[in-house]
Amino acid sequence: MNFRALGEIVSSVVQYAGMVKVLERYVKEFLEYLEIERGRSDKTVRNYQFYLSRFADWAQSPAPQDITLDLVRRYRLHLNRDIAGRDELSLKKTTQNYHLIALRSFLKYLAKRDVETLAPEKIELAKQGSRQVSFLEPDELKRMLEAPDNDPTIVGARDKAILELLFSTGLRVSELASLRIDQVNLKRDEFTVKGKGSKHRVVFLSDGARRAVKTYLERRRDVSEHVFVRHDRARKNQASTGALTPRSVQRIVDRYAREAGVTKEVTPHTLRHTFATDLLRNGADIRSVQSLLGHESITTTQVYTHITDKELSRVYKKFHGKPESDQA
Repeated sequence: MNFRALGEIVSSVVQYAGMVKVLERYVKEFLEYLEIERGRSDKTVRNYQFYLSRFADWAQSPAPQDITLDLVRRYRLHLNRDIAGRDELSLKKTTQNYHLIALRSFLKYLAKRDVETLAPEKIELAKQGSRQVSFLEPDELKRMLEAPDNDPTIVGARDKAILELLFSTGLRVSELASLRIDQVNLKRDEFTVKGKGSKHRVVFLSDGARRAVKTYLERRRDVSEHVFVRHDRARKNQASTGALTPRSVQRIVDRYAREAGVTKEVTPHTLRHTFATDLLRNGADIRSVQSLLGHESITTTQVYTHITDKELSRVYKKFHGKPESDQA
């Protein structure tokens, strides 16, 4: 190899290393922007970092001006074909869109900084089928809420409070797991939670939820600040214990669903769906449900409206196309 060829290789390597540093710097600044100026949660920032790192690794850390529509098109094919072709890394359309949303947000940030790159509005999200939500019918819900009554221990009291609170408030599992005792006002039957995007909303306690939480907290002898904690049956006198994780709450919900004879898959989010369904079935308007769920966009809440199709069908059959004498 002659010196000229070697020099070209070295120059290419140096140039590539420079591009990597440029992209890394912009991504780092973008993530800091999300955290500080946009007030995004740590989880959101980590997710964006993951999605952008996957793009950078696949595209070999292109300079901003080298992010083209054709590059994005090939990346979308990669997400849809190469990754989805392996079962353990299968990506649903929703997950593919998360990658594209992160990239589009990054490009918007670059445009705001007057950095030459692809116009973010040129990236269109993948079309998704209508999202179907799973919820509990009244008899299934009743059996689930009563299932912990068979356990007279503090664990049973805790689990009863968890189920009642999830249905009463529509909390996300992460919101429930992070609840502190000083947050929950049992006298006013309402309290404030910090949800997605660090946005606060008020949630309300039903009589059943208030009684269950009060009973559980009165039986506690530890000094933990968290509402829901682990209870080691082998060490009943421990002074403090750790908070339940979202995964632990998921396992608790799954166990009582099986004990209650519910055949469908039930997660904490199923109880959130059931909360929204119950409100709509009983006449709540969708804007109120949006506020209670903490949805930023009404579009997210509209996924629940098809749930009331049965009620609409009943009204239609009762009142539409009837002779005037029947309607009198």
